[in-house]
Amino acid sequence: MLNALQWFVDLGSIVVLPILIFIFGLILGTKPGKAFTSALTVGVGFVGLNLVIDLLSNSLGPAAQQMVERFGLNLTTIDVGWPAAAAISYGTILGSLAIPIGVVLNVVLIIFGLTKTLNVDIWNIWHAAFISSLVYALTGNFAMGIAATVIYLMMILLMGDILGPIINKFYGFPNITFPHGTAAPGFVFALPMNWLFDRIPGLRDWKADPESIQKRFGVFGDSTVMGFLIGLIIGILAGYDVAGTGQLAVKTGAVMVIMPKMVALLMEGLTPISESANDFVKKRFPGRELYIGMDAALSVGHPAVLSSSLLLVPITILLAVVLPGNTTLPFGDLATIPFLVCLMAAVFGGNIIRTVIAGTIYMTSILYITSWVAPLVTTAAKSANFDLQGNSTITALAEGGLWTTWLYVGLTKVLSWGGLAIIGAIVVIGLIYVNKVLPKKQSVM
Repeated sequence: MLNALQWFVDLGSIVVLPILIFIFGLILGTKPGKAFTSALTVGVGFVGLNLVIDLLSNSLGPAAQQMVERFGLNLTTIDVGWPAAAAISYGTILGSLAIPIGVVLNVVLIIFGLTKTLNVDIWNIWHAAFISSLVYALTGNFAMGIAATVIYLMMILLMGDILGPIINKFYGFPNITFPHGTAAPGFVFALPMNWLFDRIPGLRDWKADPESIQKRFGVFGDSTVMGFLIGLIIGILAGYDVAGTGQLAVKTGAVMVIMPKMVALLMEGLTPISESANDFVKKRFPGRELYIGMDAALSVGHPAVLSSSLLLVPITILLAVVLPGNTTLPFGDLATIPFLVCLMAAVFGGNIIRTVIAGTIYMTSILYITSWVAPLVTTAAKSANFDLQGNSTITALAEGGLWTTWLYVGLTKVLSWGGLAIIGAIVVIGLIYVNKVLPKKQSVM
């Protein structure tokens, strides 16, 4: 069974996701022809989105490496990026159990009305496998690893439930949410930061969403031109020649144009399924909502997200240079910064200034957490027979440095089972409140 499931997952997201969308579409009552067309459109959209993300990665990656070399960084912990972290996560028996546990747990919670999120993005369950692998590397206790998997999966579904209305409001995606291990923690981090910004004179009044910037700066505020200019700056900082700088600038400008179009194509495919899900729930579960859990890649095409993320690339490299005690050399996940800040931008209403300031503070915490947890990541990598390629210590910014990683590893290290129990209790209470208590309060009001 596990081998068959692993084979299915290994088909890749552009095959797995359309198949799951088609199956869920049929279950939800979508006509077979429409379900097939929708599923294929989603697959095509993801192919396009992955091409644009690859364009961004292949452009930013070499530029970031050049900046690292120019700054002369000599740091001992290498950021190998999220693809390596995912491979490490699924490379053990414990990690391979995360997907079946996630699917069964999701169905059970939906049946009992303890989540609104139907997570079809099963590939990204690797985040739960990553956390459980670190807990196992820390304790050597397989049962604790399984417990960490279950608690993390419930936590990410809780975040998906909370995020649904915000994603609809900011991105205009109805009945869609992002139970995504890289993106959702940024949302939580941004909430107190937004509260703080609202109380700082001057900063609280700055209008810095893409529309306001374009009105103020004209052509220079256009998202395509902003992408071009930011690419130009990164190329200069990387020490590229005129040709290299110009090519990087045009490519980053192109990303700003093409990525939103690929997201629109994805949403075109998802809309019929989303409507069927809404009808299905209204008929069988009156008064309940259902969100389709998707990859946060749908959100990274927003101009505020891309502009903020591109600015944070050189800022992150500079932070690695100046932060005392940091051992992490940012590299593999620099192109993943849009996923780290996409939901922060939603909290800030697309305000680029707020997103960059909060993102700088967030990246500071990420660098320190990756430096702290790197020995466990390296141990987990060795357990999964991952090739360290001569590096003594490795990590991944996109998961190894998040506050969720710090929470699970830190509390487990200090309190053992008690730490997991505390997190689990908070998550269960949160699920009950959001899905049982809050709807009753809202109906009374």
